[in-house]
Amino acid sequence: MTIGISIALILSSGLMVLLVLLHKGKGGGLTDMFGGGFASSFGGSSVVERNLDRLTVITGVVWFVCIIALGLLLKP
Repeated sequence: MTIGISIALILSSGLMVLLVLLHKGKGGGLTDMFGGGFASSFGGSSVVERNLDRLTVITGVVWFVCIIALGLLLKP
């Protein structure tokens, strides 16, 4: 059980980093440094942005649940 949750945590962490970097930048920073033009070409549609936001929130909730579950399972 612990190994499965740990794998889910690692996968959701990597996906979260990818999704955050894909968001359209509001100014400068890491988004422009790591493919700001790539993200802006896909970010033209509000539907795409909305779906990206939803996917990011869902991934964040999965990540949070994995953290809580591991904390409860590994508690002595």
